[in-house]
Amino acid sequence: MTIALPDKWIWDSWYVRDGDLWHAFFLQADKALGDPELRHRNASHGHAVSRDLSVWEHKGTCFAPSDGPAWDDCTTWTGSVVKDDNGLWHLFYTGSSKSENGLKQRIGHATSTDLHGWARVGDGLALDLAGDVYEEHTPGHWHDRAMRDPWVMRDPGGDGWLMFFTARVPGVAEPNAGGAIGLATSPDLAVWTLQAPAFAGGLFGQMEVPQVFGARGRWYCLFCTDAEHWSKAYIASYPGRPVTGTHYLVAEDPRGPWTIAPGPFLDGAMPCSRYAARIVPTGDGLVLLGFQHTARDGSFVGEIAEPVPVHIDDRALLKIA
Repeated sequence: MTIALPDKWIWDSWYVRDGDLWHAFFLQADKALGDPELRHRNASHGHAVSRDLSVWEHKGTCFAPSDGPAWDDCTTWTGSVVKDDNGLWHLFYTGSSKSENGLKQRIGHATSTDLHGWARVGDGLALDLAGDVYEEHTPGHWHDRAMRDPWVMRDPGGDGWLMFFTARVPGVAEPNAGGAIGLATSPDLAVWTLQAPAFAGGLFGQMEVPQVFGARGRWYCLFCTDAEHWSKAYIASYPGRPVTGTHYLVAEDPRGPWTIAPGPFLDGAMPCSRYAARIVPTGDGLVLLGFQHTARDGSFVGEIAEPVPVHIDDRALLKIA
């Protein structure tokens, strides 16, 4: 069965394993809104658990925007969860404020002892843009200030932590060539320092929901994007028509340099069938989990699809089995 609720749409998701139990966290919004496009400004975090990534038990809402005026009182969007050396769980998430009409994204931080009850660390704000390395909100050029979808992981080359996030770089004339994968570092999950982008290859307008993982001695960075956000250069080089879905970068080190995987998108279609996918390692290998986007009749689905196997071929490229 999928991760689905009769009264809510479900979309972006992220996963963590605690013992024998998988925990899924996902964005959700009430179907009573009527129009699924309204879900983005009415989202909370849902929580479900499973032993096999197939049969899920819903635990309800576990996180939501701040009640009063705050930097994250408008939206709390996609994030990731990690555990520190003392066994405390850390959620890093995307936030935006009503005072800015939700147009400027920042990254927040909350903690939990049980993976369901989350408490903001201070006012929750963990990281904001500064300097001129990343693009600020530029009306008429791009619709928002991109700083979202934090993916946090231990730094395999040091004692601290790495954070990858959806970002944009300034000074790029073509809007669809400004998308980037941002990077920040921390020694302790509390204090974060912005670094230069991990990737700014001029390929897409946005590279959403990044996920960095290692397998068989190489590193992969999943991301998703819409066919409308392909750059002219990538369209010219691509072996086919633009699609909407999930693709990836490859590197020898998580800090890069990263290059786009050659060939077709890992998981793309027109209209989009599955989006914001994650690779999850299991005892039997890798599986891909993403949300079902568009039904055959063109309506929005809003459910997490069944996991599908992914293998690594002899060229170290990812393939859906």
